[in-house]
Amino acid sequence: MSSETLLSFEGLGIHLGGREILSPTSFDVARGEFVCIIGPSGCGKTTLLRAAAGFVQASVGQIRRNGQVVQRPSREVAFVFQDYTRALLPWRTVEGNVMLALEAADVPVAERAGRVRQVLETVNLQTHMHKFPAQLSGGMQQRLQIARCLAQSPDVLMMDEPFGALDAMTREALQDELSRLVREQGLTVLFVTHDLEEAIYLGDRVVALRTNPTPEQPSLAALIDVPIAHPRDQLSVKEHPEFLRLRRELYHYLGHA
Repeated sequence: MSSETLLSFEGLGIHLGGREILSPTSFDVARGEFVCIIGPSGCGKTTLLRAAAGFVQASVGQIRRNGQVVQRPSREVAFVFQDYTRALLPWRTVEGNVMLALEAADVPVAERAGRVRQVLETVNLQTHMHKFPAQLSGGMQQRLQIARCLAQSPDVLMMDEPFGALDAMTREALQDELSRLVREQGLTVLFVTHDLEEAIYLGDRVVALRTNPTPEQPSLAALIDVPIAHPRDQLSVKEHPEFLRLRRELYHYLGHA
């Protein structure tokens, strides 16, 4: 992980419908860092992520990416949605869905087929490239959405509860696959989840947000480092003393204790 700052949240606050969703919040994300954002429903975690992607405008403060103020969506940012069924084009094959990202980025036609094969191999979908999304399992469809994002060669990958609709075994398998991809490709990830264990397992740091912020209790409840070495595996990490300590600490910050 680099010490270079890729994203800066500088007093970011967001009001929607006359209500303060997110009180002014500040933190940085380093290039190559995996940052998880966690909190109860309504705390503004998805809103913060969408603001970082340029989909939502800040009410106060700003976000900088590579030193430039974020004002609109960019091809340098890839966004993975929880609802993969709506994110994928059902009339396009696996290959065609990945190709879409290359078409949008005006990648030279001669380079597209090779790039598609490369990213499909990365997520182990190369033998399914001629299938349609409806012919794939939920986990495979989510891997396809991730492959399409990787094809963009993004500066940052933003993921909004991408594994929330999957069964437990598929979710753990995809957590491990994503962790491998991040380390192999040096990706920078902002990852929203409601699952404390998922946040600690995947993240280098965890941003904990609370609902109904006040001046005494702002949105940012805690910013916690995860000092557990990579690579990680499900069983040993979840029995690690640091994992158990961090889970208790996050429960406390989020008001569960």
